[in-house]
Amino acid sequence: MKDVVPVAIRGILPANSGCAIFVGNDDKVFVIHVEKQIGAVIGMFLRNHPKERPLTHDLMLQIFRGLGISVERVVITELRESTYFARLLLKQENDLGQNVLEVDARPSDCLALASAAKKPIFVARALFDSVEDMSAILEQMNESGPDLEEDED
Repeated sequence: MKDVVPVAIRGILPANSGCAIFVGNDDKVFVIHVEKQIGAVIGMFLRNHPKERPLTHDLMLQIFRGLGISVERVVITELRESTYFARLLLKQENDLGQNVLEVDARPSDCLALASAAKKPIFVARALFDSVEDMSAILEQMNESGPDLEEDED
């Protein structure tokens, strides 16, 4: 996708039905709701929190490495009927050359993998232009406490 906007995870807020992940840049921030557990995992990756055992996304990255695959970037592509869609872009290099693979994936998994691998996150321009700006809520959240959820363990 050529028409994308670079974004970052700007905050994580526990919500009634899971976690609100604030994604955006200096121009706009929007929210993607994810399950509570995946919100905690994303927070751990963002803080480089040590883990006793590999989590599922750690395991995926280890398998990717073993196969000569790296996460290149993720793109949140669209919003349909209150559900976000995303693509995970992977690159595989081996003796035969280089191959780029684009995989349909849940935005929550894409955000977790991008956070774990320290890779860029993008949003399709059309989607970014259409979502509601939640910057004011993020600012209020930052004024009243930390910008990332703390572990409850």
